[in-house]
Amino acid sequence: MDKYDVIIVGAGISGLLSALTLSKHGNKVLVLEKSKNVGGNCNSYMVDDFQVDTGAHAITHLQAGPLRRLMDSYFDYMPVFENYGHYYVRTHDNFMKVPSNVKEFVTFDVLPRKDRIIVTQAITKALTLSTFGIDLSKQSVYDFMPDNLSQDTCDFMDTISYFLSGRDMKQTSAQRILAGSSFVRDSVPQEQMESIMNNSEKPQNDPVFKSIFTSNLHTSLQARMDKISNPFTSLGRLATNKVTYSQGYPRKGLKALLNALLSSLPKSVEIRTECEVKKILTSKGKVLGVEADEIYYADNIVYTGFVTELPKMVESIPHSYTRELKKVVHSKSLTVWLGLNKIMEEFNYTGSEIWFKDKPYWAMPISNYDASIAPKGKQLVGFSFIIKEEGNEGAEIKDAYETIYNAIPGIEDNVEMKHIQITIPEKAAVTIDGYFADVRTPISNLYVAGTDTDKRSMGITRAAYSVIELLKKMNEDGNLHR
Repeated sequence: MDKYDVIIVGAGISGLLSALTLSKHGNKVLVLEKSKNVGGNCNSYMVDDFQVDTGAHAITHLQAGPLRRLMDSYFDYMPVFENYGHYYVRTHDNFMKVPSNVKEFVTFDVLPRKDRIIVTQAITKALTLSTFGIDLSKQSVYDFMPDNLSQDTCDFMDTISYFLSGRDMKQTSAQRILAGSSFVRDSVPQEQMESIMNNSEKPQNDPVFKSIFTSNLHTSLQARMDKISNPFTSLGRLATNKVTYSQGYPRKGLKALLNALLSSLPKSVEIRTECEVKKILTSKGKVLGVEADEIYYADNIVYTGFVTELPKMVESIPHSYTRELKKVVHSKSLTVWLGLNKIMEEFNYTGSEIWFKDKPYWAMPISNYDASIAPKGKQLVGFSFIIKEEGNEGAEIKDAYETIYNAIPGIEDNVEMKHIQITIPEKAAVTIDGYFADVRTPISNLYVAGTDTDKRSMGITRAAYSVIELLKKMNEDGNLHR
């Protein structure tokens, strides 16, 4: 009977990053995935000679964020990232950059001048409060806005909110907008990675008083002290901020990032696909293993599926924990991929665009980063929409096509490939009342990781944050190094 140090349930990006990092700390790892393919939402595949991603993606915090730290510390093969470009807003009359700072917002002619001044004041107020330590995670964007805004401005703010949280500005926190717009920047200081890599619970080079303060994985103590002593560093971004700060897109598409990760896995990692875990086995409040096509035993289990599904798999999990998980908020997205028979002038840019009227979308012409993603002389564009979980999918798809054809007249005549994806892009939406699970569960040695355990950033970057938090907690518990 084989016994593993760690069994990981799920081979999405969170599960694979967990497998890579834990195995490189000496653990024998088994990954069990119920579908045929690994990578989850971090993957690409071919449709009529066009290479589509699983949803449109921008990879954030590439300078000093969690994915960068994991790649530098654990990857043997590094993907290449192209500069992301810019965010644009499209209307029937304009195509211009989304403002990143106060100066740009004042001249943002898409919205009425009076509204631009009001929104600028709201951003300044929110950033000032955040800089001086006021928690804005429970204050909505709507709370900072006056009642007399035009419908265009309300639609614009709702659209930005939708694509940062999956909900409108009444359910999106002001903190989320500040972070998503790069006014507030999270990073993972290198000393934190060194602390995890070090095979000791309390590295000798850590200040003694570091353990006195509340743990904060994403900001070093020195950075917090600097923030208090010199708050105007953050406020200075009102004039200099760039929303595309440290963002990129992987050359050759999302599969390039996935392939780099898979190629970096050591032989101590075993992956079994089409192997669904039906039950997580426990005894006396501690994990024993899992029941799948057979029984597998392990000292630790990392569950990276939807945390809301965990109570169905663990009979002994406390009811209070189950009640908390019911607070998790999901959002659903629709991505329409259009393969164009020529390179259209309307998509002559790198980056992405938003349309904020009627049915809002976020679109990326991803073949502009790498021409090989589309056949020669052709173009691939992905249009992502937030859709209602209870809505009629057929009607949502019809409305999406109508919106695209309305926003970009003539595009319909150049479409030679259509492909639809309906996904839950993140396992928990960042809303005012939304819940995120802790990496530790009430069951000893059972951990969870993924985009429903960390609310920082979005998508793959958020998954990477959760994995760093997992490493930290397992290290504290004495379960990381072998």
